[in-house]
Amino acid sequence: MSNSTYKVPIGPQHPALKEPENFLLTVDGEEIIDVKIRLGYVHRGGEKAFENRTYVQGLYLIERVCGICAMAHQLCYVNNLEPMMDVEAPPRAQYIRTIVAELERVHSHLLWLGVAAHEIGFDTLFMYCWRDREVSLDLMEMITGNRVLHAANTIGGVRRDLTADMISKTRKGIALLKKRTEYYKKLVLAEKTILKRALGVGILSTKDAAELCAVGPTARASNVKKDVRKDDPYSAYDEIPFNLITYDLCDVASRVLVRVDELIESANIIEYSLDHLPTGPIGVRAPRSIPPGENVSIVEAPRGEDIHYCKSNGTDKPERYKVRAPTLGNWASMAKMLIGGYVADVPITLAAIDPCMSCTDRVAFIDANSGKNWIWSTEQIKKYSKKNGGR
Repeated sequence: MSNSTYKVPIGPQHPALKEPENFLLTVDGEEIIDVKIRLGYVHRGGEKAFENRTYVQGLYLIERVCGICAMAHQLCYVNNLEPMMDVEAPPRAQYIRTIVAELERVHSHLLWLGVAAHEIGFDTLFMYCWRDREVSLDLMEMITGNRVLHAANTIGGVRRDLTADMISKTRKGIALLKKRTEYYKKLVLAEKTILKRALGVGILSTKDAAELCAVGPTARASNVKKDVRKDDPYSAYDEIPFNLITYDLCDVASRVLVRVDELIESANIIEYSLDHLPTGPIGVRAPRSIPPGENVSIVEAPRGEDIHYCKSNGTDKPERYKVRAPTLGNWASMAKMLIGGYVADVPITLAAIDPCMSCTDRVAFIDANSGKNWIWSTEQIKKYSKKNGGR
């Protein structure tokens, strides 16, 4: 190593991070030559908490995994449980789920575009985007009763129906957002503030994105054609025509363009869903317990592929519930993007994967003597802690 090689920690507390994690950069001058990621600063024990809650109570716990992807996680949850209960939501409910999921995607992408603009010092765009995301939040509040944690789903359907007035107001709101998004795309392609900080920054080749299993807009911005809504349709996505958005610039600019175009696609999906909304009930009765078994469900959250696993034991509570949030799938790709770049580009490169630290975080219990990794019950943890003086 040369005399100009240093270790630079970013996090767990740092102005470039909105949540605490630790990224240890090895730099040669200003160039990053290695990255180590340490998780575990905001682990909340969510997976363990499911074991002490009924499946109905889990509906509301699962939304707390991530406030921005609340609908995505809850939709993945009900998609996991319904086949295990031999229950299928009615067509109208499936369309309403799709509408709310796409409204959440609009909200998430507008929020991200504003944060990305803030990271590069373009605060005017930040304020525009966050003003417009209020439209999507107001629509979700009108439909579900809540702005952030929507509680839109029940096992077997949705909690609230769409009225004619709601449909009319949703159409108007979506038309406004489409018009604004078209303006943002022109701005992104012409504004030097964005182009100077995004073009050629945070390179992730198509080969690397595929090999490192990147997900969501991060993968599609490297020309990897992967989207759960197309590859393994759920809700009403198999009945709705929409385009899978990809770009081949493989940089931060590409990630911006993917999300801007996806905003327009989400608006089109919502309009199509409203035009073809089936009549009929919005839910069916579901049992309280699930026979012994296990299942995996996948949805395309705004950040990418969200995977849930459930193991049932015949009671009204799961024996095991596991969540693989999209951000965890993108950490390896993010480290690859940083290597070869400059320290000054770390904030926007980090932001470009739209990370959510709290929904990613997890811990492991490791036996200090054997080095074995254990998944322990609550009682085992208490016994271990008592034996080792509370540690």
